[in-house]
Amino acid sequence: MSAILIQNAFIVNEGDISKGDVLITDGRIDEITYNAENLSISGDTKIIDVEGKYLIPGIIDDQVHFREPGFTHKAEIYTEAKAGIAGGVTSFMEMPNTNPQALTQELLEEKYQIAAARSLANYSFFMGASNDNIDEVLKTDPENVCGLKIFMGSSTGDMLVDDLSVLQNIFSRTNMLIAVHCEDEETVKQNFGKAREKYGEDIPISQHPIIRNEEACYKSSSLAIELAKRYNSRLHILHISTEKEIELFDNSITLEEKRITSEACVHHLWFDADDYEKLGTQIKCNPAIKEKSNKEAILEALLEDKIDIIATDHAPHTWDEKQNKYESCPAGVPLIQHSLNTMLEFYHQNKITLEKIVEKMCHAPATCFQIKERGFIRKGYWADLVLVDLNNSWKVEKDNLLYKCKWSPFEGYEFKSQVTHTFVNGNVVYENGKFDESIKGQRLTFKRN
Repeated sequence: MSAILIQNAFIVNEGDISKGDVLITDGRIDEITYNAENLSISGDTKIIDVEGKYLIPGIIDDQVHFREPGFTHKAEIYTEAKAGIAGGVTSFMEMPNTNPQALTQELLEEKYQIAAARSLANYSFFMGASNDNIDEVLKTDPENVCGLKIFMGSSTGDMLVDDLSVLQNIFSRTNMLIAVHCEDEETVKQNFGKAREKYGEDIPISQHPIIRNEEACYKSSSLAIELAKRYNSRLHILHISTEKEIELFDNSITLEEKRITSEACVHHLWFDADDYEKLGTQIKCNPAIKEKSNKEAILEALLEDKIDIIATDHAPHTWDEKQNKYESCPAGVPLIQHSLNTMLEFYHQNKITLEKIVEKMCHAPATCFQIKERGFIRKGYWADLVLVDLNNSWKVEKDNLLYKCKWSPFEGYEFKSQVTHTFVNGNVVYENGKFDESIKGQRLTFKRN
């Protein structure tokens, strides 16, 4: 593999922005120099002069649903990873609610094999928890699987785990990171019953944040935290959607010290309940997008380090599926191609710094999940890197969407910034709209304490 020299970049890394050069050799970061220092390079080194552009670590998205196997009419690992690459996502962690569900080590490994053959991005897959697969859960190797996923709400069949004795068994016995979807199913059922009684089969989408309300989220998150504290479990609560839940989290210690961490998703930061009028079921997701005060509080909690990570919960469905009435319309939104762009809009609005975006989308996922040698621009680390032009506006249109479902709630929106290059393991996988698919991503590995 020939070397690559990225010259004259504004390097955003570990709380600092400095102009410099980065030399990549054999897929890893070989040298980083600042203040126009000269690097000694060989004659076959590819030089990319990026004057004026910003270089950041690759985005690590810790929560996606790529629908393969079983739901490939909606999405595939290949298509969605490719969309992520175009948006600066170099690594993803995918959820187990596929068909079949990833509830055994054999089924989990099959997903890894698909990704090894087809994913342009680096990858990991969560082991799924059910009401009766504790033996399989305990076989999971923490060195090469990102974590264990528990649906404490918003799922069906064995993937819904809301039996307290089962939860106690899992929390007390596994040494894996436990990632949880927290909505209290009984509260949701009661609220849905009230809506059905009032509206019959024509429940308006505006009822979604009322059915899946703040109480449902807080009650379930509180239970998960109580269990984690009781058994000293390593807990990660996904997609915080309410202001009330923020009080459950701590910013008095460093991320490395935390046993309980949390995540916010871009759609809960960008959209609010007023957007149902325009976008309808396009933004139906679980947990629900709620009143405006919640998204403002979530952003503030990110800035204050009470919430640790920014992710997507990318969850595509076909356009036809999303046109169904409320009750039969599936929950989920395609987001991975535009997550970095969305956060950069907040930067342009002076609501967040570039350094904080990189912290929450790159550094924190690597630290939280203890990913080996990724998430930072450091000598010796894998060269997962993204170049961004902060002053290159472009409009989201159907013909530049890479999702298999071919729709987005951002259609028609003009972003102010654009990803121009994405490097995965030192390979220029994406450059100015063109892909090099000759080399695939790698399986993420973890250095667990």
